This record gives sequence, C-alpha cells and structure tokens, in this order.
Amino acid sequence: MNPKTRHKVLLESKKVRRWYENLEARSQVTANVYLRNLGLWLEYLDKDPESIIEFAKDDFEEFKGSVSDQIRKMEKERKQGSYISTSIKPMISYLKFHNVVVKLSLNIKNENRNFNAEQERIPEKFQLRSVLMKSSKREMTAISLMAFSGLRPEVMGNDDGSDGLRLKDIPDLSLNGEIDIKDPAKIEIRAELSKIRLPYFTFLGKEGCDYLRDYLIQRKENGEVLSSESPVILPIIEKSQKESPNEFLTTVLLARRIKRSIRKAGFDWRPYIFRAYFGTNLDTAEAKGFISHSQRQFIMGHKGDIEEVYTKRQSDVKVDEIRSAYAKSLQFLETESKGISEKDSVRLFRESTISAIEIYADVKLSSEERENLLSLSVDEFNEELRKIAKKSKADEMNNGNSHKIVSEKDLVSYLDKGWKLIQYNPRGDKAVIELSD
Repeated sequence: MNPKTRHKVLLESKKVRRWYENLEARSQVTANVYLRNLGLWLEYLDKDPESIIEFAKDDFEEFKGSVSDQIRKMEKERKQGSYISTSIKPMISYLKFHNVVVKLSLNIKNENRNFNAEQERIPEKFQLRSVLMKSSKREMTAISLMAFSGLRPEVMGNDDGSDGLRLKDIPDLSLNGEIDIKDPAKIEIRAELSKIRLPYFTFLGKEGCDYLRDYLIQRKENGEVLSSESPVILPIIEKSQKESPNEFLTTVLLARRIKRSIRKAGFDWRPYIFRAYFGTNLDTAEAKGFISHSQRQFIMGHKGDIEEVYTKRQSDVKVDEIRSAYAKSLQFLETESKGISEKDSVRLFRESTISAIEIYADVKLSSEERENLLSLSVDEFNEELRKIAKKSKADEMNNGNSHKIVSEKDLVSYLDKGWKLIQYNPRGDKAVIELSD
C-alpha cells in the first residue's frame, strides 16, 4: 500500500477526523503530513487512536519511555535528528487536541540540523539553465515560477489536486486572440494557496513569461480551450486514463516531475532548491540596493510587518514600486544572456585594455588607480596608458630614466629600439637620446 495514503484509514476514527479537519482548516498540506506521521507513531508504539490517548494520560512514564526507545532506534537507523523531531510533533498535536498535554523533554541527536540542506549548494545560473533546457514545457514553466517568482510547489497544485494557480491569477496575461503577457507579469497568490493564509503577489520576468507563453501556445495547439479558470500547470494524464482525476497537478507529482528534470541535467537537488535560488539571489539584489528587505519578504510570501498588511496586500499603491524593484533584480535571477548598455560596454573595453597594459608593462595597478583611469575622458585615458607603458619601458631599458647618453657606435642600435636623438656632439663622440612614445 502507498505509504502516503495508507494512513487515510485513520480518518474512520471520529477523534482522528475531528483533529484532522481542525488542521485542514489552516493547511491541507500540514493536515496530510501530520496524519501520516501520527499513523507511523501509532505503528511504532503498537497503539490505536483511542489507546494512545489513554496510554499518554494514565501511564505517562511508560509512554515517555516507549517514545524514547523508538527515538534511539531511529537514531541507530541513521534517521536525521530533524526528521525524528518533526515526526513526533503530530502525535503531540493529536494528544493536545484531546486535552492531553505532554512534555517529553527528550534529547535528540542533531535535532536542529538538516544535513541534506547544509550540503546543498544554490545552483549557478548556468546550472539552472541546463535544467531548464532538459525540461518539458510544463516543467520548464513550473521551475521558472519557482526560480524567478519564488512560488512554492503547492501554489501551483495543492496536495490533492483540487486547487492551484489559475490563469486568472496572472492579470497581465491576455488570452484574447494571440497569447500575450506583459512583463514583468504580476502573479496574484490567493489566500487559500498562500502558506501564510494571506493573499500576496509576486512577478515573473521576461524569460519566465516566454516559457509560460510557449507552454500555453503548445496547449492551445493541442486543442485545449484556454480560459481564465484554466490551471497554469496542467495535471498529468497517464496512458491508461482518458482524463486526469484531478483538476491540478498535485504537489507530490509536480515535485516528482521537477526532480526528473534535475536528474536529467546531472544534478541531485531537491525541487525546493529553486525557491532557495530565488531567495538567495534576492539577498544579493537587496545588498546592492535594488530591492528593499520588506519588498523581498513580501514577494516571497513571508509574513511582514503591519505596514505591509495594510498597504501592499490591500491596495495597489505600491504595486508599481515593487514591480520596478523586482525588474531591477532580474539580472541576478534570469539565465538568458542580455545585451549590455553602451556605458557598460565602454567600461568592459577599458577594463580589458588596462589588464592588457598591466601584462605588457609588468605592473599591477591598485583598485583605486584602476577606478581613476575608468573615470577619465577618452583622451586622458589614452594619455595615461601611454605614460604607464613609457615608464615601464624606461624602467626596463634605462633604470627609469627617459634620457640617456650613448656613444656614437651604440647610437644606431638604440634608435632601432625606439629611442630618438635629442643632441649629438661629434667632438665627444657622444649623443643624448630620449625614450620615444
């Protein structure tokens, strides 16, 4: 039996069902995860939904000892401390709901460490690009919504596939005639899809909009009639099915499909790494002043201060301001190469020229000297580079002096090396020469 569904039978118990429905009122995902973990602990302790309550209430010491024994067993099985700690919480929640408050005070090895997450590295742009190029249009769109917009997987399709992001949630998308998307496109996350149970919005830049447009065009060409109620990410129809049993792709299946794309590209990341990519690169944008901390918090769907609740969530006053900040931050997110401005092009050319002069003249300029050179006019820049080259040549040929007295017999060879004659004294058989430009 599927380990993710076998514990559904517990809902036949009135006590479990009431507890589950109470959790579901806040989050269906949490309710399902808690139900599975409660089922596991009932199996570990060989109890049912009724007897676990009596066990914890009437024989607490034995209950605590049994839980402690199971923890030690799981540690020997090399289960992560963070996993063990998290798995116990649903049982504690179930007991508390039925007015049995237990304080176990049990230590768990490495309880606050997630070794998988610690060893994980945020993808570089080229790595994200390689995953996108190995993906179907559906997965490409889903990954871009995570990496470029910060969406959680469950926003695109919830745990049972009954709800998810719809085309109407992208107001900058037009389905009239040709499919058109204004970028950066605003994406509105409804309260029922939001982890914080509050509506918020984020954006999707040009690269992501292009992927979404291509995906929708493909669906339209396949005969789908797109409407505002259509899912942004379609469910998967198996070969044995005429149609999907769900309106949306479930969170589990979406994560599985994204994981497949990751492995095709030769990596072994968690699907959630793409939301971490979004957050990490927004940190860089924030550090450089392109986006504020409160704006970053908001578009990631985190709880902010009361000012955010009353201005950003309930009015459009700051939408354009946040859109502008997001647009400036896209340079840290998107993987497609962009054309550079004339100003940046000139700077890159000058930086490469300075580097070439450093190699030629065998000098190393300080960062301050380089910045001073970059700020000069064209003529001043060229003149300073000539001085650097000339000084280096003088250092090499005459210990730093630009003038030299040579004999008549050596004059020709020096002139061949680039020196020029300043004065010649035939009586003394001497000539004064100068290092030329």
